[in-house]
Amino acid sequence: MLVVGVLSFLLTPCAFLLISCADLDYTEENTRDEEWTYNYFGEGIKNLVFDVYAQIYNNEFASNSAYFLAGATDEAQYALETGAVNNYVNGGWSPANPYSNTWTKAYTAIADVNMYLEKLDEADLSDWQYNSDYSKWMAQMELFPYELRFLRAYFYFELFKTYGDVPLVTTTLTNGQANNIERTSADKIVKFIVDECDAVAPYLPVSYVTEVNSEVGRATRIAAFALKARTLLYAASPLHNPSGDKAKWAKAAEACKYILDNASTWGLKLSTYGSLWGRDAFFNTELIFGIGRGDDNAFEMANYPVGVENGSSGNCPTQSLIDQYEYQDNGETFLQRHPGNIDLIAENPYEGLDPRFALTVVKNGDEWPSNGAQKKAIETFAGGFNAAPKYGATPTGYYLRKYVDGSCVTTADNQTYSRHTWILFRLGEFYLDYAEAVFNATGSANDATYGMTANEAINVLRNRSDIQMPNFTEDGDEWVKRYERERLVELAFENHRFWDVRRWKKGAQYFKTIQAASINSRLMLTRSTITRQWDDKFNFYPIPQSELKKNPNLTQNPGW
Repeated sequence: MLVVGVLSFLLTPCAFLLISCADLDYTEENTRDEEWTYNYFGEGIKNLVFDVYAQIYNNEFASNSAYFLAGATDEAQYALETGAVNNYVNGGWSPANPYSNTWTKAYTAIADVNMYLEKLDEADLSDWQYNSDYSKWMAQMELFPYELRFLRAYFYFELFKTYGDVPLVTTTLTNGQANNIERTSADKIVKFIVDECDAVAPYLPVSYVTEVNSEVGRATRIAAFALKARTLLYAASPLHNPSGDKAKWAKAAEACKYILDNASTWGLKLSTYGSLWGRDAFFNTELIFGIGRGDDNAFEMANYPVGVENGSSGNCPTQSLIDQYEYQDNGETFLQRHPGNIDLIAENPYEGLDPRFALTVVKNGDEWPSNGAQKKAIETFAGGFNAAPKYGATPTGYYLRKYVDGSCVTTADNQTYSRHTWILFRLGEFYLDYAEAVFNATGSANDATYGMTANEAINVLRNRSDIQMPNFTEDGDEWVKRYERERLVELAFENHRFWDVRRWKKGAQYFKTIQAASINSRLMLTRSTITRQWDDKFNFYPIPQSELKKNPNLTQNPGW
């Protein structure tokens, strides 16, 4: 079974010893002895590379929240008001409190890459040539520059999608140079990312399974093509393509189609939806690149319902999300079959819903978690075992199932643990990316110019063995509405929604108000509206005020 790219046990504890400044104050100073570093492999050169990979782990939020931004979208409400993600929607966000370490982690990694690429040719391991591992070290050394260039491109994509125009730096800088650098246009950043992906892809392996030490967590050829395709999709989207230039959509369509056409050759194939997470997700054949973590149950503690021992509710799916799942009936689909208040005793509003709903959401009455020690029917009705007035109970009427391993026991004694894999790129995304790109490039969901129509691409996902939802046939504006629902349902809680709505420039439509549900003791479900802050300036993050003070040539994003 092929594992094509999961960041996991590859990273040693030393990988988290960051050695560069955390912003654009580049410096040659670090905590390593340079001569020693470039004359040793494992504890020297290889750890330099690991330092860059480590920044992918340096996520927006703590590891036990799976770096979810869902609580700042219409996907979820974070149960605890003190949850840091709430700063995005409650007014606690500003240039002085930018609440993002994207700038820090990205430029830390980029500074390291620039330094390493300039220094790696000075590495001298000749004193170790009679070591039994010497040939293995040399084989890995040949790949390191291409891995590092991929990672630098990856971090520039993170900066591009977050800030738009950002400084493009490909060499080490003095403090003075760094503090006078200007922002580079987003178009040039995109070109840099795409060119780098094209340049390094031929030199990266499709998989590391047959490479030295089989370290399956490193940058692959497929990951490079995936990064290129996603970057082009974002570049073609309204936020970055206000004129609607179809040529940009065409480039995105071609990049996505290349992945779909070569997936089988590379050993990629769609899995069942339910196997995208869980203990064995690390080996899922749909996964292109992901963040793997060892045995743990912190994520379960953060997201098990209140009332389950050590459960903290965490990311609670909204009624807005639930309302996007389609009903299926005799080969047709229906939306919002139960739009108003619902008597849960008299009718079951969840019967016939898209199977992805039950794989993603825990509702009232579900037996959860699945482990024998804690399994019981979840009660989200008022006064129920997992509901208000208990502190931290779901504010939406639902709990999260996707990514949560219900086999983990979180009791005070006899706890159990599981591996987790957070998806960065997977094959399923590129069927959706392709559909969006080809629709916008051709103006039709049924145009086969690129060899597959937009509807055919989406229907591949909907025809998976554990989903089996009726096909897409729409076109025009109705297709756009349904596509946006489908993308939300398929990629729920994979950190796409936060960015998708921004690149579509539809924040006011989707994020300003969300629907929650409350269930009274008589099991009457009532929808309620939660109002959140939204301003179009939120499409981009503010440049941290601390950076603007240091560099007079940096400019702030509009509205901030």
